[in-house]
Amino acid sequence: MKYEVTFFGFFVLLVQAVAGCFAVEERIDLGRFTKGALVRIIQEASNYGSASEKIDFISSHFIDMPYKEGTLGGDEEAREILTINLAWLDCFTYLDYVEALRLSSRYEEIKGNLIRVRYKEGKISYKSRKHFFSDWTDSDSNRIKDVTQAVGGVAAISVKKFLNKKADGTRYMAGIPVVARIITYIPSDGINQSVTARLKAGDYVSAYSHKAGLDVSHTGIVIKKDNTLYLRHASSRKENRRVVDEKLLSYFKNKPGMIVYRAL
Repeated sequence: MKYEVTFFGFFVLLVQAVAGCFAVEERIDLGRFTKGALVRIIQEASNYGSASEKIDFISSHFIDMPYKEGTLGGDEEAREILTINLAWLDCFTYLDYVEALRLSSRYEEIKGNLIRVRYKEGKISYKSRKHFFSDWTDSDSNRIKDVTQAVGGVAAISVKKFLNKKADGTRYMAGIPVVARIITYIPSDGINQSVTARLKAGDYVSAYSHKAGLDVSHTGIVIKKDNTLYLRHASSRKENRRVVDEKLLSYFKNKPGMIVYRAL
């Protein structure tokens, strides 16, 4: 019996040690929000029937939130930290948080839904992080659909890109494999009235990038106000550096093109 107890104690210690090795470190900053405020946003969002309406409503609560890039940090060598930073946003983390809140019916679900949105197969690691916008539809097609072709019609163009591979053959991010992927976009000179009529409020849109190894250069959300389309986004422009609404057509006028994803 003494041997069994000793062995059991050793087993418990071993399990605890292993669990400690795999415990996820977290960094949480709710910024100007409180737990109660997030609960109210989730509860009020449940009153909206469609995903697009929920995204419009939820994203409005981030207006004027200051912009800052690199809030997630990390690299192939460092242990990944699960970060919830609502004090500062970049264009991609903004969409992360809006989508995680859209999927949540309770405050306790936010963290799990953020993991689903930000990481492939829910694996919290730098390598599994969705570094590219097209990872959203490639990894979670049951949640998000690429509707670029449907919205763009005959104007849409598809190209094959090797994500994470620069023109000189080096990588943007060490430790992240190069992925061959077909990217469909609508050239800016093809964004006409027929195209904009097929856009929905709450669509997640991005600016296509011609650069080798990249799919997009910026992301945002389509908003409709008084029959005018706006891009709601965390702007890095010097005159903004915050979440703003600006006319969508004006923003994309000088961009190579637009990619459109729709929440299901």
